[in-house]
Amino acid sequence: MKPSFSLLSAAALACSLAAPAQASAIGQLKAFVAGSKTLSADFTQTVSNKNKREEASGRLEISRPGKFRWEYTKPYAQLIVGDGKTLWIYDPDLAQVTRKAQGAALGSSPAALLAGSNEIERSYKLNEAGKQGDLEWLAASPKKQDNTFSAIRMGFRNNMLVEMELTDSFGNDTRIRFSQPQQNVNLPVSRFAFTPPKGVDVVNGD
Repeated sequence: MKPSFSLLSAAALACSLAAPAQASAIGQLKAFVAGSKTLSADFTQTVSNKNKREEASGRLEISRPGKFRWEYTKPYAQLIVGDGKTLWIYDPDLAQVTRKAQGAALGSSPAALLAGSNEIERSYKLNEAGKQGDLEWLAASPKKQDNTFSAIRMGFRNNMLVEMELTDSFGNDTRIRFSQPQQNVNLPVSRFAFTPPKGVDVVNGD
């Protein structure tokens, strides 16, 4: 089964400044956001609940504020592009594009959260969650009950986001691991633009 947009989970990264060994996770989040105007990274994603377990992988690209490209390559191709105004979800196998206003979608995926300047702090209450292994963790709880995610955890190392763990309102647990991060690289504007291919169905999302 292909991952749905609500599970997409979207993001992350690197910073050239070395973090103190005991730097707090919240401090590292702030440094990560402030220090990465653009960001690209590979990701692996696992979505699980009591009935199933799904794995996927791909690449994330971010250009702050508000632009992102979240591309699945395995096991199925799927592309999610936020151009700052419109959110595009392209499913090549179904020959279908879903279009929705990006403003309404911000906060509904990890990619959207990470692409904003302070979307996480705006929508979630942040708390230190301690150190596990070599990662400093923070826990984020939604300020509003109707948020897509009921809980988020983020693990940092040296001001770099390494893992995200998300629990959504449907009882799905999503774990995303980031690798090969590149910070402040030149990402062409065209990477965050999308034109529906000829012959595909374009539908308006909620």
